[in-house]
Amino acid sequence: MPARSAGILAYRMRSDLEVLLVHPGGPFWRNKDLGAWSIPKGEYGDEQNAEEAARREFAEELGLELVEPLIALGQVKQRGGKIVTAFAVELDIDTRNVCSNTFEIEWPPRSGKRQAFPEIDRAAFFTLDEAKRKINEGQRPLLERLARLVGSS
Repeated sequence: MPARSAGILAYRMRSDLEVLLVHPGGPFWRNKDLGAWSIPKGEYGDEQNAEEAARREFAEELGLELVEPLIALGQVKQRGGKIVTAFAVELDIDTRNVCSNTFEIEWPPRSGKRQAFPEIDRAAFFTLDEAKRKINEGQRPLLERLARLVGSS
């Protein structure tokens, strides 16, 4: 059975529709940009509800508890086979103040040393055109679904 993730695509209306994406933290992603960004998301198990998992991951990655109602965007399948269930919410936040959980890995590899890194190292709002270049390719359909939902091109 493929891994499953749930996440939230936050958006705001400025002169154009803008969406919130996060950049993964850690040394593997440090110099990657195009195609590396994602909606805030994380894996969940059979015993968990996708919406609850999406809310939990949003809080862990951005340091913000969401109480707003979410709109289902459906599922997408990423290249590696992971199934992502996504929700949307209209939300305007100051991305300079996000506070992510950390994870620990052996770094440098085979050094015996463990280092902590943030789950995400950046969050930013992008126009749809910018977001289509930045986001993981498998998540692009979520941008299109959101645009149709809010009536933006």
